Amino acid sequence: MELLRMSKAAKRLGIHPMTLRQWAIDGKIPFSWVGRERRFSSLDVENLKRGSGSTASRPRREVLYVRVSGSSGQEFSLAAQEEELRATSTGEVVKVVKDRGSGLRENRPGLNRVLAMVCDGSVSVVRVTHEDRLARFGVGWLKRLLSVYGVTLEVLHPNKFGGRDELLEDFVSLVTTFAARLYGMRSTEARKRLLAETGQCVGDDGAA
Repeated sequence: MELLRMSKAAKRLGIHPMTLRQWAIDGKIPFSWVGRERRFSSLDVENLKRGSGSTASRPRREVLYVRVSGSSGQEFSLAAQEEELRATSTGEVVKVVKDRGSGLRENRPGLNRVLAMVCDGSVSVVRVTHEDRLARFGVGWLKRLLSVYGVTLEVLHPNKFGGRDELLEDFVSLVTTFAARLYGMRSTEARKRLLAETGQCVGDDGAA
């Protein structure tokens, strides 16, 4: 499989690049972001060219995903994200999925619901205001997973962070987690040393 630039993919399809760009926006063909450029899988291009097994005939069914980091408050941010996504929607909004939790967390109830909708074929487009609303890391893998199911990820404001305060909060959370684990490891080693010095036996589980 090859990731094609828009001009090369459009040439294979025999259409103008601007037409292909609109098809990508409309969810008729999956794409991935590479820097600031859309790239198209050669497999998706060939499927679209043959007119079978492609996403061109699929209706545009959108799931809007909004997220904030806090477990309480920040209702205004959730509402603002939803309003912006609805205002720019060009298809049927099937569902608005909301999450409260750090973008560093992989196991989020809302994100799991979105992925379930992707897998069962009930949506053709996942839309977010900013890429980091979906995840802080690993967005590229999520894009590839979505493309396997013929689903497009659309980011309203590409290459921008959703909020500096939340990024700082995630960073503090990450540092706190590692510090707690490191402290726990050191405490265990100190306990083993103390028991060894006093002549007590230490089992594999750390119990004397």
